Amino acid sequence: MAEDKVSLDLTEETLQSMEVGMAFRDYSGRISSMDFHRTSSYLVTASDDESIRLYDVANATCLKTINSKKYGVDLVCFTSHPTTVIYSSKNGWDESLRLLSLNDNKYLRYFKGHHDRVVSLSLCARNELFISGSLDRTVMLWDQRAEKCQGLLRVQGRPATVYDDQGLVFAIAFGGYIRMFDARKYEKGPFDIYAVGGDFSDANVVKFSNDGRLMLLTTTNGFIHVLDSFRGTLLCSYNVKPVSTNSTLEASFSPEGMFVISGSGDGSVYAWSVRNGKEVASWISTEKEPPVIKWAPGNVMFATGSSELSFWVPDLSKLGTYAGRKLP
Repeated sequence: MAEDKVSLDLTEETLQSMEVGMAFRDYSGRISSMDFHRTSSYLVTASDDESIRLYDVANATCLKTINSKKYGVDLVCFTSHPTTVIYSSKNGWDESLRLLSLNDNKYLRYFKGHHDRVVSLSLCARNELFISGSLDRTVMLWDQRAEKCQGLLRVQGRPATVYDDQGLVFAIAFGGYIRMFDARKYEKGPFDIYAVGGDFSDANVVKFSNDGRLMLLTTTNGFIHVLDSFRGTLLCSYNVKPVSTNSTLEASFSPEGMFVISGSGDGSVYAWSVRNGKEVASWISTEKEPPVIKWAPGNVMFATGSSELSFWVPDLSKLGTYAGRKLP
């Protein structure tokens, strides 16, 4: 029998009550990337201390640490399998992507093609395809089962890339625009191009909400733009402190898409309402770099990574109206 789960609606009040419930402080370098597995309770992190770490979020334990001393590690993403990841290196001389089994620390495949740092990596939830964007101004399409790149697109700037959940569409953002591609006939060029209000600074991350109706784009100027992903309409833009060229401003939709959480160039964390564009909560930090930030799938919890890994959860004692109700 599974344990009874208590459901808690994500309201502004719940968000405002959130605080660090658990922190892992044993990193000797900044966390550069992290990813939640979609169907298990696992989280993977990549850090400047050249480690890849696997956590079981449900039990708040670190299950495994794997060192990538030879290649370094920058971006990391889960495949559909909860102990297999794809990661980019950070050593300046080998820009291959690697498919790694965390179970036995074995490389299953290398994906060679980029000639400069990979700054964007997105896996398709429905199949074995993934997409990468590099400072070499190329975006590459890959199949996990093949070493050779399946498709290549040239861009004019630092690219941010993302697949939608269905695997039908992918987006590439650079130079103030988001270009939408049909994954089955991308070679025909974008089927739509969305402008983001005259912000031509470098794209950092682009993401879809869980239901696919919204997209967000972050830029080095410190903007988080939220758009209607079908029409391309700019719904709202939030502004935080700009980030340095080497940093990445990350943001994440809450599971039902009502809120956006983001880092900031001054290390702080912010929460925003998508409906009215207003700031809902902020948590000031002593850090001076933007944290990586991801909302946990289907949970009232998010994680931030900086010089430490933090799990943020509601403080129920602050919620006067809290009434727990068991999920079936």
